[in-house]
Amino acid sequence: MAPAPMSLEQLRIDVEHDTVDTVIVAMTDMQGRLQGKRIDARHFLHDVLGHGTEGCNYLLAVDVEMNTVDGYAISSWETGYGDFVLDPDMHTLRRLAWQPGTALVLADVLWLDRRPVAESPRQILRRQLDRLAERGWTAFVGTELEFILFDDTYEQAFSRHYADLTPSNQYNVDYSIVGTSRVEPLLRAIRLGMRSAGMQVESVKGECNFGQHEIAFKYDDALTTCDNHVVYKTGAKEIAAQHGSSLTFMAKYDAREGNSCHIHLSLRTADGDPVFAGDGPHGTSPVFDKFVAGQLAGLRELSCFFAPNVNSYKRYQPATFAPTAVKWGIDNRTCAIRVVGHGSSLRFENRLPGGDVNPYLAVAAMIASGLYGIDNDLELEDPLAGNAYAVEAEHVPTTLREAAGLWSASTIAREAFGDAVVDHYANTARVELAAFDAAVTDWERVRNFERM
Repeated sequence: MAPAPMSLEQLRIDVEHDTVDTVIVAMTDMQGRLQGKRIDARHFLHDVLGHGTEGCNYLLAVDVEMNTVDGYAISSWETGYGDFVLDPDMHTLRRLAWQPGTALVLADVLWLDRRPVAESPRQILRRQLDRLAERGWTAFVGTELEFILFDDTYEQAFSRHYADLTPSNQYNVDYSIVGTSRVEPLLRAIRLGMRSAGMQVESVKGECNFGQHEIAFKYDDALTTCDNHVVYKTGAKEIAAQHGSSLTFMAKYDAREGNSCHIHLSLRTADGDPVFAGDGPHGTSPVFDKFVAGQLAGLRELSCFFAPNVNSYKRYQPATFAPTAVKWGIDNRTCAIRVVGHGSSLRFENRLPGGDVNPYLAVAAMIASGLYGIDNDLELEDPLAGNAYAVEAEHVPTTLREAAGLWSASTIAREAFGDAVVDHYANTARVELAAFDAAVTDWERVRNFERM
């Protein structure tokens, strides 16, 4: 794991000099959001640092709207909605330059007897990283997260039911310097804010949809990358709000291109040697071939961890750079799995996740799939050289309902994560589907109000 962006000793100094007065202790919930408390910094050092702080265990058993819902074994009215512990991981401690006097530390979620909560996203990823470590391997990951930026505030967007908003660019600004210059003050504020929070910013570029942009960060070990991902996602929203703007990471905001979150993954040995590079036809090792074969085998069954919402599945349309076919290719952006780099930089990219993905769950699913490919000695099919949108192939799930059925029946998921985790997230999908099925949408009103 990378060193902490901020040391505990520096925090003590800053608190003593009153330059830090608040410490946010936050966990990541099922939706990939930071939830927690703002704690007086002196109280944090004196009382919370040693044993953590408590939070209601419904934080891993509610829907997006924070409604209590039925069907979760770990938290319910019957069990009284008790507490669990938010245990600070001091490797994640950092200053938040956009929040005056504030530091943030991410927490692991424990039961009151200090047992890890297996259903928490960070714990799910830790379990898969432990499985890699048993083989002497470490996963390195990079996430490429897109968002759409609007000139409207979040309050204005809410009052308009998130319709008729003004995107920050009125045309396709993919790679456009002029287009990104239009909003450079905000993009710069986000980049510098993330740099101050310990992240290594690489670049920013425009994307295809109106007002769509991507800020890229250097890869790191898997847990650090996922931690940085959720801090960045929260911070970008907060900084946008401070600038009188709003942005969304939702997978598909409108009929144009959706927000993707391509995830790159490679493996190294304890000595830092690349595991994927070898003497194969494409410069790959046998481990790489089996690991990628596992990605193809697990892609459909584990889609709930790559595409967790009803809206997620609306990205998967032909000729949109979002995948439809369960295929892999060498530097082929039409495939679900794209292989890039060579030698020590050789890696694969999973193009299924959207901007709404929980990174801990997605990376855990990628590792679980890869280990399934290795343990079952799967053979990798030849790479696709052409247009994956035009070939006969297994299709990625087209709805959350289809994905949830595959997830619940998946032996890959149950062997890797355990029945408790699979059942927990199957219930999450059921809750979302029930809410969607009960909703009356704008599409239905436009189609039916007068003409039916």
